Amino acid sequence: MKVFIFLALAFASASAGLLPQTLPVRPRDRISTPSITGRITNGRNAVADQFPYQVGLSFSGSEGSWWCGGSIIDNSWVLTAAHCTSGASIVTVYYGATVRTSPKFTQTVTSSNWIQHASYVSLTLRNDISLIRTPSVTFSSSVNKIAVPAIASSYSTFVGQVAVASGWGLTSDTSSSVARDLQFADLTVIANSVCQEAYGSLVVTSRVICVDGVNRTSICSGDSGGPLALDNVLIGVTSFGSKDGCEIGAPAGFTRVTSYLDWIKTNSGVSV
Repeated sequence: MKVFIFLALAFASASAGLLPQTLPVRPRDRISTPSITGRITNGRNAVADQFPYQVGLSFSGSEGSWWCGGSIIDNSWVLTAAHCTSGASIVTVYYGATVRTSPKFTQTVTSSNWIQHASYVSLTLRNDISLIRTPSVTFSSSVNKIAVPAIASSYSTFVGQVAVASGWGLTSDTSSSVARDLQFADLTVIANSVCQEAYGSLVVTSRVICVDGVNRTSICSGDSGGPLALDNVLIGVTSFGSKDGCEIGAPAGFTRVTSYLDWIKTNSGVSV
């Protein structure tokens, strides 16, 4: 898949600014053998009930099994990345887990219960967003929804603000161990023009939001589809990082939720 991404970008244009200086890769694709591995690179342990909107997603399909994250946005809806649902036939949703293997409860649903963006393009990372419909859950201190942005915030860039990403992605570029605890990291939103210097404008469009990778802190394998939150509002869905590693200081990219408010409301009925 990485080779195909590179070729698609290379043939698209030779103009400066369009081609990526750093080849992007989705966190799900960073390891060759799909598995539940690691945690956010150089993050911190979450405490119980700190991120009640965070879910773990264990997918299975013809290509094997893989782990992603997601965000509860309503009693019956989870928001995640399209590259997580792509190729999957079934998913088990882990609710209320701080210790990854000890969720409050789980639900298993099939692909007929999710809505992958119809214009998702894996080669250019476009429209990397999906909805998963679940049986209705009862909210508690451990399991609760996160707010989606208000329409009024649609034009906000969030540049310079510090948002929090959470998940069970790799702890380092050499790690292969399974994380016990949910991790989180504070990440600063950067201008898309800065992010384009790394990945090019074919990848970093107005529908992407990027964060810096300073102090070797970033999202990594296992974090795909997970939340980027600002003041308890969901502003991003984990989409891609650098092929060269999670600790190299490169920016990370998220699907910009404010660009999909109409799509979310149309497909789920969730008020925005």
